[in-house]
Amino acid sequence: MMSEGDLRCFIAVEIVDTKVLDRLLELGKALTATGAAVKLVEAQNIHATLRFLGNVSRSRVEEVGEALDEVEFHPFDVELKGVGVFPNLRRVNVVWVGIERGDVELLNVFTQLEAKLKGIGFKPDRRGFSPHITVARVSSGRNRDALVDVVSNWSNREFGVFGVDAIQLKKSVLTPRGPIYSTLHEASARQREPGREAS
Repeated sequence: MMSEGDLRCFIAVEIVDTKVLDRLLELGKALTATGAAVKLVEAQNIHATLRFLGNVSRSRVEEVGEALDEVEFHPFDVELKGVGVFPNLRRVNVVWVGIERGDVELLNVFTQLEAKLKGIGFKPDRRGFSPHITVARVSSGRNRDALVDVVSNWSNREFGVFGVDAIQLKKSVLTPRGPIYSTLHEASARQREPGREAS
């Protein structure tokens, strides 16, 4: 149960590349045009979730931020390709875009996070890491066939590449119009040392 001082939190990688976002928005328009009961994730909210934390007391936010700072990773690229659904095409709850490249690096960050979070008292994430970007949620089976057709047509579509040089601890405030996200803490990647000149 959430107490008054708790914050609903998750750890994520933001997507700020406008070309990638534009292609994701094109998919959103195609999904909406089906007339299915889809609620799109707004452009400013699109992200790759590394770890959902749930309700975190305000006193522990700084502790979680320090755990993020201990995660070691170098800047890397993520390539988005393909469209799928959860849990399956007969009952669509979520439409997602796949992560073609960068999944190994994201898993490395997730694995480190799990160890750091366990060290400060968080229970392990039973679901593990699922590399994807949620683009829409579906609330009913209305016009499901049309929705499935769009997913099939976009199943191998490429959405581009974006760079990751930080991970964010995000706060989510649920409102009737949808969630509002804000960043509580950001941990930056380690910059690679330039290679030594050959003698």
